[in-house]
Amino acid sequence: MGEIVFAAKVTHVPTMYLSEHDGPLKGCRAQAIDSHRRMGEMVRAAGADTFVVLDTHWLVNAGYHVNANPHFKGSFTSHEFPHFIQELQYDYPGNAELGELIAAKATARDVLTRAHQVDSLGLEYGTLVPMRYQNADSSLKVVSIAAWCMKAEMSESRMFGEALAEAVAESDSKVALLASGSLSHLLWPNRLSEARVLEISSKFNEHVDRMVLDMWTDGRIAEFLEILPEYARHCSGEAAMHDTAMLFGALGWDRYAGRGELLCDYFPSSGTGQVNVMFTLPVH
Repeated sequence: MGEIVFAAKVTHVPTMYLSEHDGPLKGCRAQAIDSHRRMGEMVRAAGADTFVVLDTHWLVNAGYHVNANPHFKGSFTSHEFPHFIQELQYDYPGNAELGELIAAKATARDVLTRAHQVDSLGLEYGTLVPMRYQNADSSLKVVSIAAWCMKAEMSESRMFGEALAEAVAESDSKVALLASGSLSHLLWPNRLSEARVLEISSKFNEHVDRMVLDMWTDGRIAEFLEILPEYARHCSGEAAMHDTAMLFGALGWDRYAGRGELLCDYFPSSGTGQVNVMFTLPVH
């Protein structure tokens, strides 16, 4: 019987990749990188064998989609930020059986979902950046799920998350579930984008982000879920925060009785609000 053994909302900002290399941003994301590496250790300690990543950089225009390839290998250059991420090499085993089961369970709940096993369907950086640090040895399998769902409703993503949890429970997989996306996500205008890469674009957004983090760490999840649609709308939540709706759907939505634990300090990046937060799970 499978189980979600680790759950988190994580940052995937490409400045982490730049932080590794010589240049003006070298070292700027050391805290976030260290946090990801600690998560990788926690995931292994929890007994996980598979990462399921809800990727807000995989854009889909219709339906829900799962990359269920049995293996992922390639070289990635970001079409959004080709000056940030170039030739990022990756090689991870997949979990095709779990990916197919997630799609079947979601479709059975009337959330039409397709699982794909197509060699040329690669991974986006919402998956690749967290995996670079959490799965550096490629020892855990990966399933990537599109969480930039252009025409989906948040209620559908909640139901998708519920189906995901059902699929995991019926599988043989121990899963680390990562919602890979920012908090507020208002990017700087083009003329300011490079000069203010380490700054927040809206103090309003920052204050709301910090309020949300207080809700999470206080365990006020039901209260947070009541404001989630407005939060996503008014603070430009990345990909309308479908990753967050999927995550909490998988955790039980307003029945979830755990709380968030910050694994790094909140930080701005290119105008957006970023953090790594894990969510406590029941002890069996």
